[in-house]
Amino acid sequence: MQATKTAIVTGGLSGMGRAIAKKLSQTGTRVVIGARRAGDAAYVRQMLAEHDFTAEAMALDVRSSENVDAFVTEVVRRHGGVDILINAAGVYAEAAVIGHPDSIWDDHIDTNLTGTFRMIRAVMPHMKTAGWGRIVNIASVAAHQGMPDNAAYCTSKAGLLGLGRCVSLEGAAHGITCVSISPTWVETEMLKQFIDADIAATGKPLQQVRAEYAASNPQKQLVQPEEIAELAAFLVSDAARALTMEDYQVNAGSLW
Repeated sequence: MQATKTAIVTGGLSGMGRAIAKKLSQTGTRVVIGARRAGDAAYVRQMLAEHDFTAEAMALDVRSSENVDAFVTEVVRRHGGVDILINAAGVYAEAAVIGHPDSIWDDHIDTNLTGTFRMIRAVMPHMKTAGWGRIVNIASVAAHQGMPDNAAYCTSKAGLLGLGRCVSLEGAAHGITCVSISPTWVETEMLKQFIDADIAATGKPLQQVRAEYAASNPQKQLVQPEEIAELAAFLVSDAARALTMEDYQVNAGSLW
């Protein structure tokens, strides 16, 4: 195992991915962010300065096996291996089953589920060689509970649970763990977009709409990205050696 661990965080320019990337950077981990917008150097510099942490960033489209393989190969070339993989890249769009567009279904499965599989497939040989590895997939309470108009999203997130079980079994003898984190509503840019849309549609004030989302769980508080990051940082630590094949719901008591 390398003295300084190297972590790949997909979707690390926003939301939970960014919070996890920042937390890992603060703990001394070398962080490489992979995201579609990471090719915009000016945007990346602005984001890192605004959120005050250090990371590399390279363009990554998890929908492409060729792009994923090239990305991981470059990380290994630069840093000698990959110790940690955080799969936080994802998409969300709603559609009823009746009349559901193929494009929404395909994008969710290809990004949220197959994209995660592609990343795991690419990094596992390097983790096996090192005899140590940590993989964390960002799932959702939607992996456990259905929601109307969310067949594609719920299916893609539920698939992560089955994928993680298989990966954890294949990695167990090689010091590789694989777990998932399933949050309820987290106060990210995506949720803020939903809140803005509700404000526009209803005319309700911001605090009222935000409170309605918060009231979806018994704690009546929205989960913060930093809370997810704290959990992820523990799950990729040496102390989490025996934690594998598990999904950790950060649900604030809610069962949607």
